[in-house]
Amino acid sequence: MGVPVIDMKNIDGGDREVIMAEIAKACESTGFFQLLNHGIEHELMDRVKKVCSEHYKLNREQSFNASLPVRLLSNALDSDNADKIENVDWEDVIQIHEMQETNSWPSQPSDFKETIQEFRNKIFSLTEKLLEVISLNLGLEKEYLKEAFAGGEKPFFGTKVSHYPPCPRPDLIKGIRAHTDAGGLILLYQDDQVSGLQVLNDGTWVDVQPIPYAIVVEIGDQLEAITNGKYTSALLLFDTFVLDDKKIKKGKLCCLSFIF
Repeated sequence: MGVPVIDMKNIDGGDREVIMAEIAKACESTGFFQLLNHGIEHELMDRVKKVCSEHYKLNREQSFNASLPVRLLSNALDSDNADKIENVDWEDVIQIHEMQETNSWPSQPSDFKETIQEFRNKIFSLTEKLLEVISLNLGLEKEYLKEAFAGGEKPFFGTKVSHYPPCPRPDLIKGIRAHTDAGGLILLYQDDQVSGLQVLNDGTWVDVQPIPYAIVVEIGDQLEAITNGKYTSALLLFDTFVLDDKKIKKGKLCCLSFIF
């Protein structure tokens, strides 16, 4: 069974009950699904990919090449018996919410801050809509989950941008090791040309096939706890890939994560 793909085009129209039922089924089964026609403009999503790619190239690539995972892998390859590297991830990550709080935005690319802030606002609105739907599916008032996660204050809305550069030995290190996320609801905007995201489904790791302009939705640990296990947090990982694999000719794997 693959990852459910749900079209939200008529969520406020005649198909509302059908779409709500599809979301409920996905939450109860995989805890993981992809959304199409979610209301975020494609032009904005294209700009987000562009500025994130430029930011990595300008500000992060050199430091990643000197980072701990690169050094550990290099040392492993120099040894006679290269063991798997278990305690680090082949990932470059920046925390956008920390940039927001400290106003420490990069100067290049010049439109990075404006583009990311616009996208965060759109994702925040989409997350609120999904929480309303999930609350209603659980037989609760539509504002229940939003208020529960906020705790009487403005809710935490974490945002990170992750890059997973090509790896010379993907058999020795993961992009991100298998894990669940501690938040309530997590939305991901993954690279739509380079695959790597996987989710555990009925004991089998399933590829989350990239779909242009889709938003991936993941149930987190907090929502599992609030629903007493009715909805289960998804176990996922990011795989690495080799330098000469045809699938990476279009670029590095990039993923934006939004944690509510």
